[in-house]
Amino acid sequence: MTKLSKLNMIKECPNSYTLAVNDTKNAITGKWKLSIIAMLLFGKKRYSELEKGIPKINPRMLSKELRDLEANGLVMRNVYNTVPVTVEYELTKSGKTFQKVLDVMVEWGMEHRKNVLGRKK
Repeated sequence: MTKLSKLNMIKECPNSYTLAVNDTKNAITGKWKLSIIAMLLFGKKRYSELEKGIPKINPRMLSKELRDLEANGLVMRNVYNTVPVTVEYELTKSGKTFQKVLDVMVEWGMEHRKNVLGRKK
């Protein structure tokens, strides 16, 4: 029996469950963090590639979100000694495990969109 199925059998929400939810929320809270993670799931990106790939994000916010993701151990910043200096961002091992979460979110989002748009007709 998995941990989650055991949790489903418990009538009261355990403290460890809410702590884990809060830890996750704190690591990814922000308008752009999930978009950045999603882009990096497809490989290393330079700052300009991230900026172009995320419509409406401004450079200051992109820098802030990347620093936050780096501080939370989800993104790694690689600086290469070239002229000019090259900087690439990639997901850490921990960041790559987030793909499972995003895959479920994408599935839910597509189904939800279909249901919501289907009701409006």
